[in-house]
Amino acid sequence: MALPERIGKYEIRARIGTGATAAVYLAWDPFHQREVAVKHLDPAWFRDPHRGHLFRQLLLNEASLAGKLDHPHIVKIFDAVIDDEDAWIAMEYVPGGTLEALAHPGRLASFERVVEIVFKCSRALDHAFRKGVTHRDIKPANILLVDPEGTDIRVSDFGAAYQQAADVTQIANLGSPAYMSPQQVRESPLLDHRADIYSLGVVMYQLLTGHLPFETDNNYNLVYRIAHELPPPVTEYRPEIPEALDVIVRRAMDKDIERRYQSWDEFSHDLLLAHRNSVVEPEREALSETSKFQFLRGIPFFRDFADAELWETIGFSQWSHLQPGTVILREGESGDHFCFLADGEARVKRGNTLLGVFTPGDCFGEIALFSAGKGVRSASVEATTPVRVVTIRAQALQHASDACRMHFYKAFLEVLATRLSLTSSIVANLRV
Repeated sequence: MALPERIGKYEIRARIGTGATAAVYLAWDPFHQREVAVKHLDPAWFRDPHRGHLFRQLLLNEASLAGKLDHPHIVKIFDAVIDDEDAWIAMEYVPGGTLEALAHPGRLASFERVVEIVFKCSRALDHAFRKGVTHRDIKPANILLVDPEGTDIRVSDFGAAYQQAADVTQIANLGSPAYMSPQQVRESPLLDHRADIYSLGVVMYQLLTGHLPFETDNNYNLVYRIAHELPPPVTEYRPEIPEALDVIVRRAMDKDIERRYQSWDEFSHDLLLAHRNSVVEPEREALSETSKFQFLRGIPFFRDFADAELWETIGFSQWSHLQPGTVILREGESGDHFCFLADGEARVKRGNTLLGVFTPGDCFGEIALFSAGKGVRSASVEATTPVRVVTIRAQALQHASDACRMHFYKAFLEVLATRLSLTSSIVANLRV
């Protein structure tokens, strides 16, 4: 089939996917000067009065979420046209393929990589849930990799999503049977985010083992087994899978909805716990993005940051491992960055006078932010133990999103107010 030259304003460059109802093209947006993916409904479906309407409704449902789901791990929708003659959506182009590539024996990812991918999916779906959206079709084909070798993902295809209190037609009885929860296969009318939790549990099962929990020749047997049988434990396929990961999968896929994870936060917490306790792999010198997220989420400075803003911060920050004796900031030098201590201990000195000690979670050097990169350091900071330091340059923060910058400024004001209060107390005590 020949490629169309254009779809809407978009110049078509290549076909990158073809399904039963639509084709996906790599296209060029001449206005924004960027590559996009365009999902185009097969024109043949417009001749089917019933199913053609259904598939247009799926695209309309997906397009209605444009701007509503703003998260670094959810595919962005840019543009759409859906009418009686044509139907297409332009969205973020994600070049690394889908998780299907990692869901087969012999092509499985490391345990650490699986945990990080599933963790990012859980945070993206938590964001959707907080916006009143349940995906209802979570599967490897709908989770895209930015880099085929990495862990950065985008959740896609919200066509079957349920939108609470939305003025759009809700589409029932859709999804992929192999990933459906028992409640979905029984067509329960009261589905919520716990159906997505079950489906992501199935995805995790498949990424760990290369197999689906239930493998049958027909959908009738599949539906029966999902509703009534327990799947083989993941260790039956791979005995080396850590017990903690087996426990997480089993709880996510519990048939009893009340024993399943009740929130995305619970699911994410257990993934972080497994990662932190080194049940996945021996600790590496370079921290994973999941560990970075865990650190930022755990310190008071980032208390009011949304998940999206934490991922953004991870993207523009630099993480370094330094040895004892390393001077992190030097007195008298100009500064264009500020830091957080992630691990270890550092001392603050002015000349030969010890001013204090920094421990994990403390920030320092932030005066550079308010000096437009021209501030002079009034003290030195030196590592007294092996340390991990998070460095953020003022220029990088200037290019961050408005919401991210606002939260940084607010948190810095709190830090400065606390330090001024502490200084005032010390001065008052000296006078006494």
